[in-house]
Amino acid sequence: MTVVTARDSATDALVREAASVLAGRRIAVLTGAGLSTDSGIPDYRGKGAPVRTPMTVQQFLESDAARRRYWVGSHLGWRAFSAAEPNAGHAAIADMERTGLAAGVVTQNVDGLHLRAGSRRVVELHGTMRRVFCTHCGQVFDRRDLAARVEADNPWLGVDDDVILGPDGDVRPESVDGFRVPDCTVCGGMLKPDVVFFGEFIPAERFREAEQLLRTSEALLVAGSSLVVNSGVRLIERARRRRLPVVIVNRGATRSDPHATVKVDAGTSEVLPAIAAQLEAAAV
Repeated sequence: MTVVTARDSATDALVREAASVLAGRRIAVLTGAGLSTDSGIPDYRGKGAPVRTPMTVQQFLESDAARRRYWVGSHLGWRAFSAAEPNAGHAAIADMERTGLAAGVVTQNVDGLHLRAGSRRVVELHGTMRRVFCTHCGQVFDRRDLAARVEADNPWLGVDDDVILGPDGDVRPESVDGFRVPDCTVCGGMLKPDVVFFGEFIPAERFREAEQLLRTSEALLVAGSSLVVNSGVRLIERARRRRLPVVIVNRGATRSDPHATVKVDAGTSEVLPAIAAQLEAAAV
């Protein structure tokens, strides 16, 4: 699902200014949940977003009841989450990488939509819902295979097409009674999705990869992130230290608006294709 609305003259002027700032520079792109809202995946902090209390990694690891609740909700949301399609914003970023305008993308999202849109160099800071791993032996499983096993082990568990999907592909289950939690088929250990939970640190090597992408770039384009999460703020600080221009495209205020060279307060599906088109025209 792609939603594109008409731009006003003020937004058009900011788009032209953003393209002018980025033109002739190799761009690193940082994206957040706001990029995927037009694909039907809600964000945590956007206007109208419900108040949520995400499960922490401590709760998941220490409580059988919490893990049961997580896996029920996660499975119920998997169909809608995995069926989401890349939107015009994802496509524009992939196109900028394909034409050599962008060095790659660092994303705070776990939905995998950048890869499905055609982006090739993607640093998934917070991990991905595509994989599940065993916390004991390290065996990795494809989430699609795990979903099939969950349904086989819990045939009574229906999948409701009207579930209220969360940003990480989960829902709030009404009941978890009788649910059989999946375990590792190799060693019987505890399974965990390959995502960074609240209260968990981003793996150091993954953040170094993001820093390296920024280090080889000459500008930073932020799309669909409120920059509340520290991982995004740290990259903004790295860009500021190098005096790189920073363009922010996001509906609503962000934590780093005062540091932006240009801020476009509008939707990413609307603005990113326009910026990409102007950059490609300027490069001819």
